[in-house]
Amino acid sequence: MDKIELTLDFNEINLIIKALSEKPFREVYELIGKIHAQSNTQLKGLNEADKK
Repeated sequence: MDKIELTLDFNEINLIIKALSEKPFREVYELIGKIHAQSNTQLKGLNEADKK
């Protein structure tokens, strides 16, 4: 499958997760997991850069 990259701010990501949470869990849990994993990786990198 082709992939694309999106650039969204924290509030936009939260809004997407909120909208997804209204769908049945079995339909969206993998997508929510991917969003969290990618967000956590990026936020960890930002936090480490701030410490330097």
